[in-house]
Amino acid sequence: MAMTEENVKKVSNEQVETFESGNEMAAMAAAQINYHLMGYFPITPSTEVAQYLDMMASKGMHDIELIAADGEHGSAGICFGAATTGARVFNATSANGFLYMIEQLPVQSGLRFPMVLNLVTRAVSGPLDIRGDHSDLYYGLNTGWVILTARTPQAVYDMNIMALKIAENSEVRLPVIVAYDGFFTSHQKRRVNMFKERETVQSFVGEAPKGYPVSIDKDNPVTIGAHMDGNDLTNNHFQQSEALYKAYDVYKEVAAEYEQISGRSYDILDTYGMEDAEVALFLLNSAAETAKDVVDKLRAKGVKAGVVSPNIIRPFPADDIREVFKNVKTVLIGERADSYGGNGANLSHELKSALQEDLDNQTKVISRVFGMGGKDFYSDDAEAFFQMAIDATEDPSTVKNFDYYGHTPGNKELELQPVIEPMTVESYNSGLINVKQDEETNKLKVRIPPLRQLTSKPKRFASGHGACPGCGIFPGLELFFKGIEGDAVILFHTGCGYVVTSAYPHSSHKQTMIHNLFQSGPATLSGTVEAFFEMKERGEVDIDDDFTFVMITGDGGMDIGMGSAIGTALRNHKMIILEYDNEGYMNTGSQMSYSTPIGHMTSTTGVGKKQQGKAFHHKDTAQIMASTNIPYVFTGTEAYPQDLIKKAAKAQWYAQNEGLVYGKILITCPLNWKSNDRDGEKIMKAAVESCFFPLYEIEQGETNITYDPEAKNKRVELSEWLGYMGKTKHLLKEENKAIYDDFVNEVDRRWNKLKVKHETPMI
Repeated sequence: MAMTEENVKKVSNEQVETFESGNEMAAMAAAQINYHLMGYFPITPSTEVAQYLDMMASKGMHDIELIAADGEHGSAGICFGAATTGARVFNATSANGFLYMIEQLPVQSGLRFPMVLNLVTRAVSGPLDIRGDHSDLYYGLNTGWVILTARTPQAVYDMNIMALKIAENSEVRLPVIVAYDGFFTSHQKRRVNMFKERETVQSFVGEAPKGYPVSIDKDNPVTIGAHMDGNDLTNNHFQQSEALYKAYDVYKEVAAEYEQISGRSYDILDTYGMEDAEVALFLLNSAAETAKDVVDKLRAKGVKAGVVSPNIIRPFPADDIREVFKNVKTVLIGERADSYGGNGANLSHELKSALQEDLDNQTKVISRVFGMGGKDFYSDDAEAFFQMAIDATEDPSTVKNFDYYGHTPGNKELELQPVIEPMTVESYNSGLINVKQDEETNKLKVRIPPLRQLTSKPKRFASGHGACPGCGIFPGLELFFKGIEGDAVILFHTGCGYVVTSAYPHSSHKQTMIHNLFQSGPATLSGTVEAFFEMKERGEVDIDDDFTFVMITGDGGMDIGMGSAIGTALRNHKMIILEYDNEGYMNTGSQMSYSTPIGHMTSTTGVGKKQQGKAFHHKDTAQIMASTNIPYVFTGTEAYPQDLIKKAAKAQWYAQNEGLVYGKILITCPLNWKSNDRDGEKIMKAAVESCFFPLYEIEQGETNITYDPEAKNKRVELSEWLGYMGKTKHLLKEENKAIYDDFVNEVDRRWNKLKVKHETPMI
């Protein structure tokens, strides 16, 4: 039953009442446990967990080592590596991030290293949807992890504390997932109780257990993860399976112990009105709470209704399922995910299987997929579910066994029509840009007209997108595309540039746009490029002028997508990778990127008494990509428009004639840089003139500085650039002089190194 104020036991361990969200409570539990390490990568809606922990770290509230990974695959590797030492390890993720790390998860469980992962459930794209359903959770059912489900922020806190004790139990020794609904539970604030002193929590979970093989015992070296033949692997998996089933009893023991200190009970199944229920709903997580109100309403009308929601789904509580439904006539299972083609999603089949083993059970089971992509579930929807169960009880032939709920049929008369007239090659061929290759040097010579003449060239992106005021993405991209003649196929990976331009059913793109995920954007467009040329060679497409293929990356995409970009560069496909660098993961809330400079404040590198922004220097992606020996690399910014347009024209020539081009343009993000909307050009100029962001190109391996502020006597102090942004003003304080001086020295080192390359073509 749901706990009420009246039936909560009085306990001696002091608790405080507060008003918090699920993400805040997950972070609070982790901080009170004081894990050794969290390897993480930001993805909505789980991102806040790391942000809250970073904020707590800046205040000295815990000692957890927070390690920002280059992607979720990396974060899972960090966590696994840490777990091999015997350290206590924590993480949080969602959706495609969970899928990206998923091949690492069976490694963790198969080798029996405990940890706790918060899965803040979210729709798995495509198409992209950042809101909550259970399509990610269902992919985790076969990973060998214990899976707890939390309906409320209170349950998120409590289960995070219980999860570690379950994971470390000698009968289990498996990692544990605590799954709760993205946005419904993760962001909505509710009244919660938590222990006042973290010593109470630490006393409950106890010391980390000793006596198990670890990677850092010099007196007892071990081999971890040796490959096995089929016989040994079968034995290994049998032992793992047995441990997972034992987690059932361990969960009950830990829940009983936790009730003693907290007064809150978490039975295997959370039941409401099930004592004599004839019709019931089986729902995971937050939807069950909504349905409980409807139970009260129906019972007032004489309908014997009830709701069942499991607190643990791995192991699946089959015996409890059989017991609770033994007298129920019809149960409707609502699932926020589908097992496409399976005539019902995963838990529907597991519940049916459990009931089938009870030969006396006559419960009819019907299944509905609902609430996908965060579609709200209201009390009216719960009433509709109960009505379906009632109808199926009275006349089974009137109700489908499996269906979707909340979908609408299409209407040909309402078919979407283009609002923007498509733009073709004629629109974008100005004839004003001239690019020729010098016969002696093999370098390109570019002639462009005065900028005012290029204003007649139409924009590639229509107005009406949702970018923030002062956002530099589209001024920077549009300026770049002024130098691109003819048709273009443009790929955006996930990020601000994509999200604000293409929210179905609207699009700001005047020519073809493809979207794919952060980690695979370059590879995706390389496939498009090669398929186009192959089809053209076979005569299957009749196009006189080639497209220019441009992949737009940004918002930290050259972190998680770096491997894909390097692979694309080594294959030297005829395309352009253009990075808009806003110095963070802005689309998920301004978390630290590897392009974030030292000392800069982000939502995961806070400023407080214990830390002063990011702790290490930024990644030089232009130099990294140049090391792959691609034909052309450049940097640019809208503050120097002619420089950027010339480089765009060169980029197009190289992409159409020789191979891959990489360009990096610095753009402003006033919202997260905490700068004035109108100061974009001023900030960009200061970044260039302080030599933080030098303008240069690397053409066929030779470096050429295209704007030298020192030669023009225009170089300014780094402090001038930092002073324009709220995220960096703390670096100008006397107490942060050491960080500032380190930053200045690094800028000078990189600038001087660049000058040597400029002066010595063979370097």
